[in-house]
Amino acid sequence: MPPLTYSSYLKLDELLSIQNLRSEGPEHDEMLFIIVHQVYELWFKEIIHEVDYLGDRLVEGDTPHVQHTFKRILTILKVLVAQLDVLETMTPLEFLSFRDRLESGSGFQSFQFRELEFQLGNQRRETVDHFPEGSLGRERLEARYGKPTLWDHFLRYLANNGYDVPEDQLNRDVTKGVQPSRGLQKVLIELYRNDPMARSVCERFVDLDEGFQEWRYRHVKMVQRTIGTRKGTGGSSGAEYLKTTLFHPVFPDLWEIRPEF
Repeated sequence: MPPLTYSSYLKLDELLSIQNLRSEGPEHDEMLFIIVHQVYELWFKEIIHEVDYLGDRLVEGDTPHVQHTFKRILTILKVLVAQLDVLETMTPLEFLSFRDRLESGSGFQSFQFRELEFQLGNQRRETVDHFPEGSLGRERLEARYGKPTLWDHFLRYLANNGYDVPEDQLNRDVTKGVQPSRGLQKVLIELYRNDPMARSVCERFVDLDEGFQEWRYRHVKMVQRTIGTRKGTGGSSGAEYLKTTLFHPVFPDLWEIRPEF
């Protein structure tokens, strides 16, 4: 067996061979488009990996590793936002030079991003059904659907630390998404006033929520800047649909308690 090298460890021969341009010429900017989106998928894979680890650490009550993992995820989110700056160096005319070659391909088909939404608490059965039977995306989302979310692990973390989390929250239907709970909000208000360590964990959840909202907003503006009001690839309504995803916090209780301090 040959000795391990930088190239063989990272499988660079394979990695650098999968940027397959479809445009004639080919168009110069298609390379940028492919690489940025492939890198996005790699970062999504890493965030999914980290969120699973974060959930386990919450259940175990391992606050130092909870904080450390949050820091890593939040740092990656900043990189995701910064990558949009790179995409925005591509003008509308440059994108249109190869856009038709994307055919029905669309970012809406990123099953890893959908899996990440499931992890954070936005589980929807119709999302699973959108992917064909037997596809990797369908298998991944089926396996994730119905499992406790990061928010559920947080509620267990609070209960394990002596907080009187309402039973209806601890035993909630995880497929319904996170709904505000006045009973839980009372617990959180007490926590914020009296428990600096747990309060710090709560604030990292707020940072995570805000980070994803920032990425969604920047994504919308990038799409508007590039294609305006045109329909998106894959038959989506493009920026108009993306705008409907804005300003919907994943962890609403942590936002609703703000006026009460």
